[in-house]
Amino acid sequence: MVEFGSILTAMVTPFDADGRVDEDAAVALMHHLAEHGSDGLVICGTTGEASTLTDEEHLGMIRLAVEEMRGRCTIVAGVGSNDTRHAVHLTERATEIGPDALLHVNPYYNRPSRRGIVRHYEEVCRATDLPIVLYNIPQRTGSDMPNDLLAELAQLENIVAVKQANAANLAKVDGLRIYAGNDDLLVDVLDMGEPGGVLTASHFFAEEMRQMVDEPERRREIDAGLKDVYKDMTVAPLACAIKAGLTMLGILPGATPRLPYVELDEEEQGVIRSMLERHGLLQASRA
Repeated sequence: MVEFGSILTAMVTPFDADGRVDEDAAVALMHHLAEHGSDGLVICGTTGEASTLTDEEHLGMIRLAVEEMRGRCTIVAGVGSNDTRHAVHLTERATEIGPDALLHVNPYYNRPSRRGIVRHYEEVCRATDLPIVLYNIPQRTGSDMPNDLLAELAQLENIVAVKQANAANLAKVDGLRIYAGNDDLLVDVLDMGEPGGVLTASHFFAEEMRQMVDEPERRREIDAGLKDVYKDMTVAPLACAIKAGLTMLGILPGATPRLPYVELDEEEQGVIRSMLERHGLLQASRA
C-alpha cells in the first residue's frame, strides 16, 4: 500500500500585495513546514485557493514544489475539477511534472449521479500512472461519496486513498487508506490504524500533531489541547485565517488572499492572535 506520510499540510498559496503568486514566499513556507513536522505538502488544494488560480499558476505551483522539495517531503498535487475534461487536462499536465500523488475531489456544483462520478474517475485514471487520493467533502461539493461508492472507486487503477472530510462516513474502506480531511478527525483516523491526515492547523502545530502519531497513549490528550485551535481557525475561511497567523509570526510577508476571500478584519485577527499567544507561538501584547 502506497504511503505518503502522516502529517500532510494543505499549504496556502502566498500572493504578493498585487495579487500575484509569490514564489519566494511559497518556497520559504515549504521549507518551514518541512522543517517543523510536515511529512508532505498538498499543493493547490482548497486551502491553496486553487479555484482562483489560472492553469499556468496552478501547474507552476506544483512544479515549484516538486523542484524545490523533491526528496525532502511528499508532494500531493490537487488537480480536481467539476469539468471532467479540465480535470483530465490538469491530471495529464501534473503527471508530467512528477509529484508523488494527485488529489482529486469529486465534481462539485454539478452534483452528478453515482454513475457520472464513476465515469469521471475512470477518465481521470486513464490520464495518469500516479497514485490518486480521492477527496470527499460534501459540504463543498454538494454530493457525498458514501463508503460503498469509495470501495467501488478503489477498484480503479491508481486510486489508493481518500481524504475523508465527512465524519459520518469515517470507517475503513476496502482498498483505500484513510486520511483525515478535517483536523478534528485526525485522532479518530489514527485510532483506526490509518496513516494520518491532510491538515491545516499543521501550518502552526505540525510537531504536536506528529506527537499524536508517535505517542498514541497521549493522542487524546494532545487532541484536547488543540480543540481551541480547530475552533478559532474557523473564524474566517481557513486560507485567510492561516495567512493571517503566518503573517503575525513573520513566516509570510503578507496575508493577501484572492477575492472572493478577503483579509481578516480587526476582530477576526484578534481571535487568531489570541490563539497564537495562548499556545506560546506569539508573545502576548502588552495592555
